[in-house]
Amino acid sequence: MHVRNGPDRQLGWERRTELPLLVASVLFLACYAVRVLDHSPDPFWRDLALGLALLIWLLFAVDYGVRLVLSGQGLRFVRTHWLDTVVLVLPLLRPLRIVNTYVTLQRRRDRPRLSLYGRVMAYAGITSVLLSLAAALAVYQQEHDAPGATITTFGDAVWWACSAITTVGYGDVTPVTPLGRVFAVFLMGCGLALLGAVTGSFSSWLIQVFDREGKEEPPGGDGSPGASS
Repeated sequence: MHVRNGPDRQLGWERRTELPLLVASVLFLACYAVRVLDHSPDPFWRDLALGLALLIWLLFAVDYGVRLVLSGQGLRFVRTHWLDTVVLVLPLLRPLRIVNTYVTLQRRRDRPRLSLYGRVMAYAGITSVLLSLAAALAVYQQEHDAPGATITTFGDAVWWACSAITTVGYGDVTPVTPLGRVFAVFLMGCGLALLGAVTGSFSSWLIQVFDREGKEEPPGGDGSPGASS
């Protein structure tokens, strides 16, 4: 009977929990949005969102602990999976785990899986949306009542996030607080990284498609030099 080793068990766990945790990250972001955007005198919804966010964070912590145990690395897991550690501390950054998927893809060039390239590109798109929304909420929370602020509504924050993550930077609305500017630099860096991941994955996918079609094409077809005259 074959017993799977630590990395195999960890990979199996990650595959089973990938989609549920993605849904949980969206719910966490929704709870944060309620906390930031609800300005009503009644704190019921804000308190409910806070309680649900804490439960979701606990779920993330359990997932982190399970993967730490299954990896068999002990405390080395914290160093080798530093991004997961950062995401645990700042759950709004959980969409950045797309980097792990991309690294896994790069390590499996000897075993091409076209579906995985599609997943990377799809995840990068989802990550862009989630990160933009998270950054817009965080910047709006810091900026909307700051002296001299140009980002005074959530709509302004969304517009700023879209221009920042695409590295366009129109400059019509910009953060003025120190923390808001930190968010801006971070979001622009993420935009560059996601663009690189999508571009690299799409290029690799095209190369594999052309290579597969070239191998399937019969020799001497389409008027090639090997064709009979």
